[in-house]
Amino acid sequence: MKDLIKYIVRALVDHPEQIEISETTGKQVTILELKVAKADMGKIIGKQGRNARALQVIVGAASAKVKKRTILEIIE
Repeated sequence: MKDLIKYIVRALVDHPEQIEISETTGKQVTILELKVAKADMGKIIGKQGRNARALQVIVGAASAKVKKRTILEIIE
């Protein structure tokens, strides 16, 4: 899951070397925390949050396949 998010985010940002994804795994829920450079934050969120919502939908669809809930949090 981390690789999928990293691949998508790398295509959106100007500073791909500053992408950090941390993963916290529980029994039924996995939380992914995404950190990018301050300058790239707007590109990740997108107009009216469309990019952020799209990323969350992709994560939800991919996690449904493995029957586990995954939450994507974008951290400043």
